[in-house]
Amino acid sequence: MEIINMESWNEYNYLIVLAAILLGTKLLGLVSKRVKMPQVVGALLAGVILGPLVNGIMGVSAVNGFFSSAAASDKIFGMLSEIGVIVLMFSAGLETDVQEMKKCGKASFLIALIGVIVPLILGAGTAFFFIDGGSQVKMLKSIFIGVVLTATSVSITVETLKEMGKLSSPASSAILGAAIIDDILGIIALTIITSFADDSVNIFFVLIKILLFFVFAVAVGVLMFILFKWMNKRNKRDKRRHVIIAFVYCLITAFCAEVFFGVADITGSYLAGLVLSMTKSKRYLEDRFSTLSYMFLSPIFFAGIGLNIEVPSLSTNLIIFSILLTIMAVASKFFGCALGGKICGYSGKESFQIGAGMISRGEVALIVANKGAACGLMDKDLFGPLVIVVVITTIVAPIFLKILFDENNGKSAKKLKKQTV
Repeated sequence: MEIINMESWNEYNYLIVLAAILLGTKLLGLVSKRVKMPQVVGALLAGVILGPLVNGIMGVSAVNGFFSSAAASDKIFGMLSEIGVIVLMFSAGLETDVQEMKKCGKASFLIALIGVIVPLILGAGTAFFFIDGGSQVKMLKSIFIGVVLTATSVSITVETLKEMGKLSSPASSAILGAAIIDDILGIIALTIITSFADDSVNIFFVLIKILLFFVFAVAVGVLMFILFKWMNKRNKRDKRRHVIIAFVYCLITAFCAEVFFGVADITGSYLAGLVLSMTKSKRYLEDRFSTLSYMFLSPIFFAGIGLNIEVPSLSTNLIIFSILLTIMAVASKFFGCALGGKICGYSGKESFQIGAGMISRGEVALIVANKGAACGLMDKDLFGPLVIVVVITTIVAPIFLKILFDENNGKSAKKLKKQTV
């Protein structure tokens, strides 16, 4: 007599994995909080620790956010992880102060521009000495490494700022605005460099699609704003249907951004949240989506990043390259974006907060790298150093933010105490 029905085990084992992820991320999040670090660091570490357990239970390995087994249940965590980051960015849009973002529009563009140019130059310069091949091929591959380093994964920053209650601060508004522009500039840079290796890539067509996306986002945004205004007038008490309509709007905008316009789905979801932040349903929606994100989706997303991390074996030459590339990845965004903030009139502290918020590369860098590999611009042995860059920048970003914002809070508290006395 079988103690365990193996057929049922294979069909329902994802429930055990899900329970382990939710419990593990919460426990390690609390440990991180106890040592005065952002809880998202604990969630990422939980994914790394749970990786062998998850792969053992599921009998598969994680690849690019999806589990490689053919079973449908093995893909559920990849899809939930993607929904998790979409909801996270939608919530960030809801909590953004639109008036504050308008003030820092020009600043965000300059910060994003410098935050793309500096990593591009330093990344390409570093890679040039470690890539083999003819001068033209070597130059193209080096520039592509620089393009990979221009990526910014703002989801880690958003979660950290939400946790600290700083998502509406001037520096945070600049970070969010710059991250959106950074995404667009990154797409343009990627299209330009891949067009040299792939004749089918048309930069003019890509630019038109990006422009059409913003036309689409504005048009749909106006319609949704009018719809929510009408619903608020018709029924001021019962707003449950507002949540469903808002979620549908978020998902459709994210889908259209990625599939039809080639823009990141999180950009679409963030803009959807930004539109609804200007309605009277803002607070109600914030509460509902924050609960959904905190309880279920965010832990899966952040643990998923950790689950997908596999630190590869490297030669001495690649270890040196990894160290130098990581230093360049952190320094180029941190000091480059901080310089942009300083030029735009932010204080020294706010400028460094902006720089810290742009450090994380996350899964975005790996997605860009995969696209380069598909058109021959990325050597397989260079994926190892990029994985290390992703791991370190993902962990460093929330730590830097915590230190910089905490110091700011301490000074503000002392100033308030003097004024009270």
